[in-house]
Amino acid sequence: MDAALLTEADFWTDPAPWAFGFDGSLPNLPELRHHVLFETSGSTGRPKWIALSKSALLASAAAVNQHLAVRETSRWGLALPVHHVGGFGVAARAHAAACGFHEFGQRWDAWKFQQWLGENDVSHTSLVPTQVHDLVAADLPPPSSLRAIVVGGGHLPVATGRAARKLGWPVLASYGMTEAGSQIATQPLDAIQHPYHPAPIPLLPIWQAEISVRETLRISGPALFSGVLIQDPSWTFIPRPSPWHDTDDRVRLENDQLTPLGRADSRVKVLGELIDPEAIERDLIQNSNGAIAPGRLVIVAVPDDRMEHALVPVVDAAIDSPFIHSILADHNANSPGFLRLRPAVVLADFPRSPLGKPLRGEIAAILSHHENS
Repeated sequence: MDAALLTEADFWTDPAPWAFGFDGSLPNLPELRHHVLFETSGSTGRPKWIALSKSALLASAAAVNQHLAVRETSRWGLALPVHHVGGFGVAARAHAAACGFHEFGQRWDAWKFQQWLGENDVSHTSLVPTQVHDLVAADLPPPSSLRAIVVGGGHLPVATGRAARKLGWPVLASYGMTEAGSQIATQPLDAIQHPYHPAPIPLLPIWQAEISVRETLRISGPALFSGVLIQDPSWTFIPRPSPWHDTDDRVRLENDQLTPLGRADSRVKVLGELIDPEAIERDLIQNSNGAIAPGRLVIVAVPDDRMEHALVPVVDAAIDSPFIHSILADHNANSPGFLRLRPAVVLADFPRSPLGKPLRGEIAAILSHHENS
């Protein structure tokens, strides 16, 4: 689909449901009218689609535009896949603000992207941490037109964020999810004037948030999804049962400021201690001072008869091998036993999503085959 069509009024007034990459025709269910569906990975492995009403998507777009001072004279630039809510949201914001819109529309390349931004006078865009890493690694300056980069889809390390701001790239940490139509919390524009910190991140005004009895985030607001479409075996729409959505994310909430702490279901027991492998990943990437790009290292917990779980680093072959061994050796030398890592497994074909996120399920399956072979 041409992303520019998403900025036109006809798309937003058409009651027919829309889904990107849906296999076959969408089921004829009245609940899906005026909705856009986004595919997610369900825990059962069955197809699962999050249904967001067009009014919810526009509520999110309006909130982001207001937060980032987007005007009719602004120009949103799209460099993310439009079938993900983060990329879709860029087009939705351009429509909501009645402002300019341009799509990068080619394979990611930091040099070409920088040139494209300047040629099209892009003022606002969204990127993932890997893309920011590439801009910093190429030592590229931003064009004078650029006012804000919303960084989503993962954790941007402090060193990378600070290097980006030093070069002039206006990176802003954000936190969001498909079920929320994109962003829940985003740093303000004045944060660009200070050294980068990934948290805390202010909630957008449209959201209410609290910590559940499970010690995970709960959210409520006008941009929340309507329900989920699943196949079991026929297509069934399951409406959201409450004004509140219980996530699986652990966060710290203080004065409407949010600090992500990782997913509750990612923690495992090692030698009796509850460990978050993703927190170790973030520390290793941070300690690499930009040498390891986000999404190119994953810590996988594998069953172990003595320790309950053992922690195995899986890395992209593109990372310098002696360097990664040095980083891991330093980590093990300065960590208690329950945080120490096994030798790294290097993958020539490191599974990542179009947004650069590591595909943890696929990586775990490859590691399991490696361990058993």
